[in-house]
Amino acid sequence: MTKITAHLRYLRMSPRKVRLAAGVMKQKSAKKAELELRFLRKSAAHPLLKLLRSAMANARHNFHIDPSQLLIDSVRVDCGPTFKRFTPRARGMASPIHKRTSHITLILTEK
Repeated sequence: MTKITAHLRYLRMSPRKVRLAAGVMKQKSAKKAELELRFLRKSAAHPLLKLLRSAMANARHNFHIDPSQLLIDSVRVDCGPTFKRFTPRARGMASPIHKRTSHITLILTEK
């Protein structure tokens, strides 16, 4: 049982938003997940689609596995580093802004 992994690190999107799109592709075949991500109206769908296609290309090139034989084993979305910024407010004060990032790990297996 071969496991193919692909990583996407430092994605400038909140992990909470990415997990909504990642939940669509869990426990599906790679081809079906690719089709669903193409028509999903979430901003996180595009980077996830690129990551899935990268993992499928890794399987074809490195392990000589046909992409139609691949299943999504797991998708993990973790927090990356948070960029801390400030925005001006009334009376000379400032409020913090947290620009969150995500690390995504995609694992594919053979049928």
